[in-house]
Amino acid sequence: MNWSDTFEIVDSLCEKFPDVDPEKLLFIDLMNMIISLNGFEGKKENCNERILEAIQSLWIEEKD
Repeated sequence: MNWSDTFEIVDSLCEKFPDVDPEKLLFIDLMNMIISLNGFEGKKENCNERILEAIQSLWIEEKD
């Protein structure tokens, strides 16, 4: 799994962090949560705000 695997990342986040409200997360915290996921192979230096916004938005949609 890499930064471009948005749907897979969100599925894993929902599974690993079911009680987290994605609307209240700082991007640095979100990035660290993603990096901690099993099977995630992306590097921090390849992450940017646009990627994190897309992941956060999708996660918010999934929680609703």
